[in-house]
Amino acid sequence: MPSIASKLPIGNSSNHEITVHSSAELGAAVREQRKRLALKQLDIAGMGNTGNRFIVDLENGKPTVQLQKVLDVMNLLGLEVVVRRKAARVL
Repeated sequence: MPSIASKLPIGNSSNHEITVHSSAELGAAVREQRKRLALKQLDIAGMGNTGNRFIVDLENGKPTVQLQKVLDVMNLLGLEVVVRRKAARVL
């Protein structure tokens, strides 16, 4: 049986991108990736050296979670944050 660590993605294996505008959308993206990898919240909490409550709060979109912990969990799940200027809006 493969270990949990062997399920974790290495690098960017897909070109799937989403634009996130809220903590709720970010939490949903994290939850979706965790489920895609067939991992439990407790698995990620253990590997990320954080509490399960943090993972629950992150996935539920709590706006006051610690940014570095969010980035660490995203990294574990093979996700990354890309900052870019917004495209010009045409009215």
